[in-house]
Amino acid sequence: MQQPPGPSFSDDDWTLQPPNVAGPAAPPNAPAPPSPYGQPQPPQAPAPPGPAFGGDYPGAPAPGPHQGPPAHFTQGAVQGGPPGPPGPAAPAGWVAFIGPDREYFMAMMHRSGPEAAGLNLPAYSPEQQLPLTGPQITIGRRRHSTGESPDIDLARAPEDPGVSHQHAVLVQQPDGGWAVVDQDSTNGTTINGGEDPIQPYVPIPLQDGDRVHVGAWTTITVRRG
Repeated sequence: MQQPPGPSFSDDDWTLQPPNVAGPAAPPNAPAPPSPYGQPQPPQAPAPPGPAFGGDYPGAPAPGPHQGPPAHFTQGAVQGGPPGPPGPAAPAGWVAFIGPDREYFMAMMHRSGPEAAGLNLPAYSPEQQLPLTGPQITIGRRRHSTGESPDIDLARAPEDPGVSHQHAVLVQQPDGGWAVVDQDSTNGTTINGGEDPIQPYVPIPLQDGDRVHVGAWTTITVRRG
């Protein structure tokens, strides 16, 4: 239901409007004007003084049950109040950057036997980016016989022949981070230029900027967005 209009208000406070006064009051004991019929008239009683502006007076209309100051004068009003504290920030996402790594390729060639002599680093291969969304990201090469393809498919040109079909898995952790798990691959998985492969089926937590090396030349760098 719509509230009835409240009283008028000034910059300092709100006041009731005074009643209209018909005219100036006659001075006390003023002689009555002569009667048109020649009969004297009794003296008129002095008119009561008018009420003070803004004060209470007899006969003033009582304020209605909902009459009061404007809504925006109410203390503690929700509208127009200061905004609440911001909520907790959403956790930053992670991104994997995949591409050939010359430094890793040269170190791998130095450790490998004669069978790696025919491998050549691709002359050009653009870096790929893949947002990491849980619960896991598979790394490997597509099986042409079954069409099974991992999330990071290193069978695409230039194909890395040193990557197993099911090479490794990136697994999301409860705290939002990621870990890498080698799937007992043929050539193993190393981290941050290390020479010793990580143990199969054991999750290795990753930090922002860590590099995961697989195959003959591929490095997967994980970064927190």
